[in-house]
Amino acid sequence: MRGTLFKLSYWVLSVGYVLVSLPFLAWPGHGPVRFIIRSYTRAINLALRHIAGIRKEVRGRDLLPEGAFVIASKHQSWGDGFLVYPEVQDLAFVTGDHLERFPLVGGILKKLGAIVIDTCGGGEKKASSLANGMSKAKEDGRRVLIYPEGHLAPVGYHFRYKSGVWHMAEAMGVPVVPVATNIGVFWQQQETPRAQGTAVIEFLDPIPPGLPKDEFIARLTEVVEARTAELVAEATGEPVRRAVLIPDPPNGMEAAPTVSDLAAFKKA
Repeated sequence: MRGTLFKLSYWVLSVGYVLVSLPFLAWPGHGPVRFIIRSYTRAINLALRHIAGIRKEVRGRDLLPEGAFVIASKHQSWGDGFLVYPEVQDLAFVTGDHLERFPLVGGILKKLGAIVIDTCGGGEKKASSLANGMSKAKEDGRRVLIYPEGHLAPVGYHFRYKSGVWHMAEAMGVPVVPVATNIGVFWQQQETPRAQGTAVIEFLDPIPPGLPKDEFIARLTEVVEARTAELVAEATGEPVRRAVLIPDPPNGMEAAPTVSDLAAFKKA
């Protein structure tokens, strides 16, 4: 019942805040829309707490650097962005162009300074859209949220961490702040929230720029997956189990790991 009520409140809030944003899409500057969307994410956090019964705990705020940096977050749930966004001032984010299919959302993303990746145009177009977004973020001195796996990972699994986050950090010359979470225990992928409890997002020690790509990706994967496994165990009361690597799902589809997926990786 709580999950159904939250889903209803989610859509009411989403449509309501989009409508409130409309008059400001033609407004000079981006301040009003960014303020409105920040308020929207806080409203979703309140709905999570008071309707879905999911409290939020933030750890590691003191580790956030001054100035611009990249946040590389575990991506278990449609809701983890709502947890992170209100915690970091002047935050841009990387997203696929699928969000632009929703009416009016494209204009809001532009005002927010989102880095929208062309997910249907192949590698060259993806690289071009990412490079353009990085250039703008660097120029504005903003923080950028990116999900290195590129997909929503079921709890207990992870995808290969992509090199886009390394290219972004190197191009901007900024540190990367890893983020671990256990939100997927309570709000799995795009499902309706089902369990009550405390969802944790934890900012981890920043990784400085300048590391070789392979070393950086290995270090990022290790720290995020190790801490995420501990947070999941904390939420479930079960022993710590490291996430299993699975193949990326087909474009536009949600991951649902199978026995053949796991067998293929064991052979590899």
